[in-house]
Amino acid sequence: MADARISLSRDGTVGIVTIRRPDKLNAFDLGMLEALDDVSHELEGDLNLNAAVIVGEGKAFSAGGDIKAWAALKPNEFGFEWVRYGHRVFGRLAELRIPVIAALNGHALGGGLELAAAADIRIAEPGAKLGLPETGLGMVPGWSGTQRLVQRFGGQVVRRMVLGGEMFTATEALALGLVDQVVDSGSAFDAALAYAKCVAARGPAAVQVAKLMIASATGEGNGTAVETLASMLIAKTGDLSEGVAAFAAKRPANFKGEW
Repeated sequence: MADARISLSRDGTVGIVTIRRPDKLNAFDLGMLEALDDVSHELEGDLNLNAAVIVGEGKAFSAGGDIKAWAALKPNEFGFEWVRYGHRVFGRLAELRIPVIAALNGHALGGGLELAAAADIRIAEPGAKLGLPETGLGMVPGWSGTQRLVQRFGGQVVRRMVLGGEMFTATEALALGLVDQVVDSGSAFDAALAYAKCVAARGPAAVQVAKLMIASATGEGNGTAVETLASMLIAKTGDLSEGVAAFAAKRPANFKGEW
């Protein structure tokens, strides 16, 4: 891995992604975004993995984007090299074929909450706070805070965080649906790993297809989900292998339409 601040390890069929920049509350810079992108590609390509956990090292999950990493960027650089790229990286994590469990061992703010929202399940400790403070800096959430978060949690709770600057405790976040479980202090990672192992023990094909179906139902990547599911279905038929063989042999295909 080019940037050791984002590491990937494995526990059986579960991948463990750790954000390792505790001195900066795991705030992201460009190098960390690139490393997370690499990790997502590795998770997607490792067919031995059936689930993943993402956790921050130290006392925070992630404080979001490091202000020093983007404050001096020109508007076009800020938009394309920072916001659009980060949006794409988080989107790739959200669209992984395997479910991702976020262990919120501490605060998840701004881009940190957007990262947590890219996971399928969020397990938090009581001391964690969640919020989108960007408008207090004269900017807006840029890594899906006004898009994926609205789709997953509803517009009103996002309005409260973005427009009013409200931050929620883990207990409040649980009531609002921002997190799925609150566990004892110091146990978020263990709880997330246990949940991931539970997911990983279920039928991998069923879990992965179900994740696509749920994403489609919630309006996330409808086109991607439909075309992926349809392509998988067609690939199970004899027509695909016959078509490929006919193309290679430069002969007419003998399609049978058998499912």
